[in-house]
Parts: sequence; structure tokens; C-alpha cells
Amino acid sequence: MKKKEKNIQIILVSIGLLLILITYFYYPYIQTNKITNTAESQKDSVILKEKTHDTSFENVEYKGLYDLDKKFTVSSEKAHILDEDPDVVYMKKMHVILYLNDGRIVNIVSNRGKYNKATYDCFFEEEVKATDGETKIFAENLDLLATNNAVKIYNSVSLKNPTGTLYADKIDYDFETKYFKISMFEDNSVKMKVIK
Repeated sequence: MKKKEKNIQIILVSIGLLLILITYFYYPYIQTNKITNTAESQKDSVILKEKTHDTSFENVEYKGLYDLDKKFTVSSEKAHILDEDPDVVYMKKMHVILYLNDGRIVNIVSNRGKYNKATYDCFFEEEVKATDGETKIFAENLDLLATNNAVKIYNSVSLKNPTGTLYADKIDYDFETKYFKISMFEDNSVKMKVIK
């Protein structure tokens, strides 16, 4: 029994010494490396900012056609274009107006967004609001993809129209047909209130 107790004591003392070594030598070494790496990454980001040039605008407006016959307007209070990617316009207070074939006008606004001048794709972020006069959509993100002829709305989505209200994580919506596909990121149920 004494030999077994002696082995247990040796193991406990070894664990104690290992904890002391980790606490007083290894952990400060990790913290020092972390501080050094953070300082280097900040220095790299400052150098990158100095090398990156952008062109800034105020009260910007782009007009065009998608699907060869549908007009649209993209505007913002402030915008900038990076030299590395001149086709993408980064916008603040972004506003898009789509003119649909049936006479409806779709307005989409957000706090921030990106507009690709080459593909006509729009990416809205922060407090997105979209309406065609009848249907109102509120979300944190909305991707208006002219290349795929699709609208993807996600993150805290709320859709309200005369037939009801629904809340979901993600909705794929077609303004032309007024059809939407609802999904959740996890196995949660979709909350929907239908009014007749």
C-alpha cells in the first residue's frame, strides 16, 4: 500500500511542477508572442492602408438596364472605389430603385452596401428595407444578384404583405413572380402568421 501511495504522491508532485512551469514560463511566452504578432499585424495594416488608394464621391447615382429592358437606379450619399478593384463601389446610405415590367417600383435601402458596375450585383448590409408598395422586407443583408436574376435576403428577416407576416433566417424572393422560398440556418421552425 505504501508503494502505491508513494507513486500517487510522485504523480501529484509532477503535475504540480508542470502547472508551475506552464504558469510562470510557458504562458508569459505565449502572451509575448501574441503581443508581438498583434503589433506586426497592425504595422502591416498601416502599410497596406498607405499603399491602398481610393476615390471618394458624394451623392453618387448610377442608372442602367438589366435583362435588356428593366431600368434601375443605384445611388448613395457617400461612396468610394478602391484602386485594386475599380468595378466595385462601396456605398453608405445605399438606395436602389428597380422598375418592374408590371409597373411596380421596388425600393431597397440600407446603411451600407456594395455595387458591382460590371455585373450590376448589389450587396446591402445593415438595416435593409425593401418594398414594392405591397410587400415590405426588413433584414440585415440582401443580395440583389443581376447575374443570377435572384434576391437573397438573410439574417433577421421579416417579410410583411397583405396575406401575412413571416420571420426567417433566409428568404429567396422573386419580385417578378412574388414567390419566395423560406429557410432557417439551423433546424428551427419558420415563424409565420397568415391572415385571411
